[in-house]
Amino acid sequence: MICAVILAAGESKRMGEAKLLLPFGRTTIIETVVNNTVKSKVDRTLVILGKYAEEIENKIKEYPVKISMNPNFADGMLSSIQYGLDGLPEDAIAVLVILGDQPLIQSSVINRIIHEYGRTKKGIILPIYDKMRGHPVLIDIKYRDEIRQLNPHIGLRGLMYNNSKDILEVNMDTPDILKDIDTAEDYNKQIKYRRKL
Repeated sequence: MICAVILAAGESKRMGEAKLLLPFGRTTIIETVVNNTVKSKVDRTLVILGKYAEEIENKIKEYPVKISMNPNFADGMLSSIQYGLDGLPEDAIAVLVILGDQPLIQSSVINRIIHEYGRTKKGIILPIYDKMRGHPVLIDIKYRDEIRQLNPHIGLRGLMYNNSKDILEVNMDTPDILKDIDTAEDYNKQIKYRRKL
């Protein structure tokens, strides 16, 4: 079973408001991310909430996802990844770490990453565009214990550094894997970009 963990626990400090609840197309940023994920070939999706848990849950409760609250969300992104890993079913073999603020990531990107994992059996699958690494990232469940021990100031970069020979970089034909939304400027750019699609 390949599971997706959507990270939606952030405090949106740079945005100044709950960015995942901002309009995006006909719904919101987080609904777009959830919808693109559940339409992909992942077997199960877990959404990790934090700062705006109640408001986000109200938006996504009708989707076929498991919703979980990270009590330590203020400790940063790594704490939500660790919390998500602990919530995976026993038969999980890999996890896709998906950022809640990347609504441009299509199901086809997720499916390509899953395909490359199945084809190569590499433990860490990273999408790249123009030699730059992006998201989502697929990680074999064998790294669960190592992720639990990572330095929160370094995050998943520590895992990549320690296991560089087990990484597969997958070239993507879209820069969307590099685009997240942190500021109002980022949001406005992605809204304009989406309208052109």
